[in-house]
Amino acid sequence: MKSFLLKIWNGLYDLKVKFIDLFWLVFDFFYSRVTKKPAVASVEETIDTIVKNNCSIARFGDGEIKLVAGRDISFQKATPFAVSKLREVLSSDVDGMLVGIADIFGDRSRYNEKANDYWKKHLHRFRKVWYRYLIKGKKYYNASMTRQYIALNDRSQGEGIYNSMKKIWEGKDVVFIEGEKSRMGVGNDLFSGAKSINRIIGPSTQAFSRYDEILEEALKQKKDVLFLIALGPAATGLAYDLHLNGYQAVDIGHVDVEYEWLLMGAEKKTALKNKMVFEAAKNSAVEDCFDEKYESEIIAKFI
Repeated sequence: MKSFLLKIWNGLYDLKVKFIDLFWLVFDFFYSRVTKKPAVASVEETIDTIVKNNCSIARFGDGEIKLVAGRDISFQKATPFAVSKLREVLSSDVDGMLVGIADIFGDRSRYNEKANDYWKKHLHRFRKVWYRYLIKGKKYYNASMTRQYIALNDRSQGEGIYNSMKKIWEGKDVVFIEGEKSRMGVGNDLFSGAKSINRIIGPSTQAFSRYDEILEEALKQKKDVLFLIALGPAATGLAYDLHLNGYQAVDIGHVDVEYEWLLMGAEKKTALKNKMVFEAAKNSAVEDCFDEKYESEIIAKFI
């Protein structure tokens, strides 16, 4: 009897999910036809603009927009501070501060079938949230600049784009703000062109809980350093706040992980031995890192 009731309950739940999905599909079908798509620059133009003009960039993807909508994601709760900060950045218009959004509103042919299907379903639910906070007529830049391998139909372009991206930090004193197990650049040559590297380490999850402390530490650094930030949605806010304080700050996200996948010729999102990849492995799957150079670069920890 218990098993029978459970099957009925599961069936009703599945029916509810399908009904909700159908509702948002129909809603988005009409909504997308009476609203104008935002203008999003290409990946190449985004990188070129950062390099030529020493711009900062704060990026928004699916996780950030869910937080903007007040929804928790797996590694960050939608706290009032996180929600308000991300809404502030998404609605901002500040000189030299590029706002990057996902290039998903128009032609998505560059993405593979799996990624395309994901973004289509995402827009059914969240297109209205995006449009609510975007400024009409403003030019946005490409948040996918750091995701140039695993989700693409043509992966052959990845190496060239990463070579262009390396110009952002070439010859510069760099300060990483990264998660405890991100370990950007460890084991690869992605950041070998930087003049120097220091690291401020934040928590792998719930990074907004240490936001003020991390920002305070970052503001102690010299004004001519370049901040490269990989700290989940908190990176979006930090890039913005650091720019307002006179720094160049680039929300660099998954660039190191995608570069690793490119080097290994991965066919799908794959766990990495010494680095956190939330999309492919849990915290327990990440091994300790015994790298003297990496340890020597750490100037502060907030974990």
